[in-house]
Amino acid sequence: MKISSDGIVNGKILDKYGKRGSEQRFGMPTLSLPIKIEEAPKDTISFVVVFDDPDSLPVCNFVWIHWLVANLHRNNLNEGDSENCYDFVQGKNSWNDNSYGGPCPPDKPHKYRLTVYALNSDLDIRGNFTKVQLDREMAGKVIDVATIYGIYDN
Repeated sequence: MKISSDGIVNGKILDKYGKRGSEQRFGMPTLSLPIKIEEAPKDTISFVVVFDDPDSLPVCNFVWIHWLVANLHRNNLNEGDSENCYDFVQGKNSWNDNSYGGPCPPDKPHKYRLTVYALNSDLDIRGNFTKVQLDREMAGKVIDVATIYGIYDN
């Protein structure tokens, strides 16, 4: 499986998807990244998307969650789908909001991780789920995984 995003160019996340973007809600960037999924296993039923920031660990003592998507039945997410589409379920980000919250590194450029999981079923999960709940629900259902990284400057 391969994933890509037009929002990550030459290894950098474009400004509009993070803290310098014009779409904000209460200081949280809300314009979600576009994602394209290719060559998924033919027995894929749904996808899960996790967008997080491992570089946040020294700053806040946990990996900051920017976006959780479950039960995605198409091979793409368009720019802004977090705010405009309702054919998938979104979980809690670290702002405690069920949507995309873009990069806002406080201390230095951070390397963000975008991971897509291909699953052999849907998940029995509703909105407001956490990453821990998502991991528990995905256990034994992951048939492929792909990850890309992008840097966002502070």
